[in-house]
Amino acid sequence: MHHPVLLLLIALHWCLIHTLAVPTFSGQPAVSDELLHDGRFDYVVVGGGTAGIVMATRLAQRSYTVALIEAGGFYEYQSLAAIPLADIIPVGSDPRNKVSIDWGFVTENQPGVNNRPIHYARGKCLGGSPTRGAMEQWATAVADSSYTFDRVLPYFKRSVHFTPPSQLTRFPNSTPSFNPAAYDPQGGPLHASYSNYAMPFSSWMRLAMNAIGIPDRDEFNLGSLLGAQYCTSTIRPRDQKRSSSESSFLETKPPLLTTYTYVLAKKILFDSQKRATGVLARGKLGEFTLHADKEVIVSAGAFQSPQLLMVSGIGPAKTLEDHGIPVLVNRPGVGQNMWDHPLFAPSYRVRMPTASTVVTSLSYLLTQAAKAAIFQQGPFTSPVTDYLGWEKIPSSLRASFSKQTLQDLARFPNDWPEAEYLSTAAYVGDVSKPVLIQPRDGYDYASIVGVLVAPTSRGNVTIRSADTFDLPTINPNWLSTETDQEVAIATFKRTRQAFESGVMAPILIGDEYYPGNRVQSNAEILEFVKDNMMTIWHAACTCKMGTAKDTMAVVDSHARVFGVDGLRVVDASAFPLLPPGHPQSVVYMLAEKISDAIAAANGTAEWP
Repeated sequence: MHHPVLLLLIALHWCLIHTLAVPTFSGQPAVSDELLHDGRFDYVVVGGGTAGIVMATRLAQRSYTVALIEAGGFYEYQSLAAIPLADIIPVGSDPRNKVSIDWGFVTENQPGVNNRPIHYARGKCLGGSPTRGAMEQWATAVADSSYTFDRVLPYFKRSVHFTPPSQLTRFPNSTPSFNPAAYDPQGGPLHASYSNYAMPFSSWMRLAMNAIGIPDRDEFNLGSLLGAQYCTSTIRPRDQKRSSSESSFLETKPPLLTTYTYVLAKKILFDSQKRATGVLARGKLGEFTLHADKEVIVSAGAFQSPQLLMVSGIGPAKTLEDHGIPVLVNRPGVGQNMWDHPLFAPSYRVRMPTASTVVTSLSYLLTQAAKAAIFQQGPFTSPVTDYLGWEKIPSSLRASFSKQTLQDLARFPNDWPEAEYLSTAAYVGDVSKPVLIQPRDGYDYASIVGVLVAPTSRGNVTIRSADTFDLPTINPNWLSTETDQEVAIATFKRTRQAFESGVMAPILIGDEYYPGNRVQSNAEILEFVKDNMMTIWHAACTCKMGTAKDTMAVVDSHARVFGVDGLRVVDASAFPLLPPGHPQSVVYMLAEKISDAIAAANGTAEWP
């Protein structure tokens, strides 16, 4: 038997070393606070997230000088976020549930979820590429056939280095299927693979999906999602830690890239010809200017990219005037058209270890943390939701939809799913505090999370002031349409059908634990959804891509902002629509594609 003190030491070392240690990327360009002063570069990139890091790295690799501005630090190396299982800690809906690496975004009170304000964190699961139909619709919306699936597939592949699952460490009944055609052997540096450990509940989820008519699919990254499978995740095989744009692209250490951390972009600067010339930034020691000889690229995310445009004079004229901001370009679509994917789940007691045990049993936590540290195995290496399913709502439930709902859903392509299901080996409840809400009654819990992936509700983002220090106002408007409400009810019923399918019977203990059998009617189900709904953190489309004729479009198909020169927006805010797969892969694709577009415009060879 392992000595508890030894287990504690190993667990603390593995789990907390990233919280206590200062990151040391040997040779990585960086600027300390003491040296922050005006600088001149070919490109200035605002935002050190997925898109910003990819854009900055790819441009620097093409021999351009690049400044990358990031308001925070290297969060993957300063927090538990590098541990797959620990990623759920800061993501609860409770506005008080946040950590130092989190911006602390909180929505306004949302009528669609019973006037609750929701803490809005970020997601990290690859989860599959868009469908072919979704990319066809994207290409049509922006009048650019280069966005059809077959033409963007090389960009999806470019960022990713794929490693097949380990057959030695996973349970025999949890072997993922995959298609090598979805990956490029020369791709990278981002790692995509599978955890060495599959949650035991996921093998039962697979049986349940099959039982209710959702078949196995061998690959989610080739343009088809309808079906179910173990999904790829951004996991680094050698140590089972998370792989991100930060831990992969920045590790390439391009010498022409200068990274400014803990620096907030205050405003984009323009000359008299409305050409972006740089960024006014603020560090701990005051303001300074980073000049851009070629372009400024905004990659600050779905909330802060529109905010930065607005405080810089690009946005709805009335909004800018109300805050005393001179109007440079009146673009009413800035901050509008927000898409998102809301979620909810019933929870059951089960006869198997789940993530609930990690939270409620100290001895189990220590044993599994030590196992992860020594052998790179066990639940700490799992992202918890490792098995996914997608479907169109079946006809048996579709029959009760209103005429308007059927018309709304008919606008989506035939291969665009309406519901996603995530195997979640834990109690979900109201998702307020994922760790603290786990019942401490000696039972293990599991849930099937339902997600709306063909939403018709649209939200918006606007500014509170002319200062980017003040977080923007966020109104997702979840469940604001009858269509979304009816699909939510049907999706919840499908999660119940999966649990009640019979194949789950050997592992279930009693009836549904939460919300319980008292919730039966459509009205009761909808009330439960409103009280317990959370987001899967897929906010997008707030600086949407479109044509010059579309007055609500903010950028063209090359991500160039309408009405000015030398300015692009490259991140999820630039999507014209939110595809049904998880958007992380789409962000990588877009950044790779636009970096090629910039190279082509400059007469530079595209990335080999």
